[in-house]
Amino acid sequence: MPNLANVTVKKSDGITDIVYTGLQPSAGDGSPAIWRQTTQPYPSCQPELRIIAKPAKGKSGRSVRGTYVYPQAVVNSTTGVTSVLTTAYGDFTFVLDKNMSQTEIDEASAQFANLMASALVKSCMAAGFSAN
Repeated sequence: MPNLANVTVKKSDGITDIVYTGLQPSAGDGSPAIWRQTTQPYPSCQPELRIIAKPAKGKSGRSVRGTYVYPQAVVNSTTGVTSVLTTAYGDFTFVLDKNMSQTEIDEASAQFANLMASALVKSCMAAGFSAN
């Protein structure tokens, strides 16, 4: 079982690092681990990743689900009040079967995560369109 740790990723420029701070470890099945990018002063304005794991349907394996929220924080130049206008949202579910070998699970999870981080998938998400 992985231990909660901070996660460092590249910003859209491909050069600058941004840190998602591990705020809360999972308390067990169905309880989320939570990471936030804390450069914004208010929690409601901070991008957040949650990952929940639990037995898959039929208890044939494990289901891992992640949700991601990226709020757009805006400061009113007249009042100085910060508010959230809109958010970008993403999620994933990865189900692994307990009948697979650990080697195959390792390979499947690595390939899935690397596909999500690929330039083409990033481009599809940024454009709001699939590849054509």
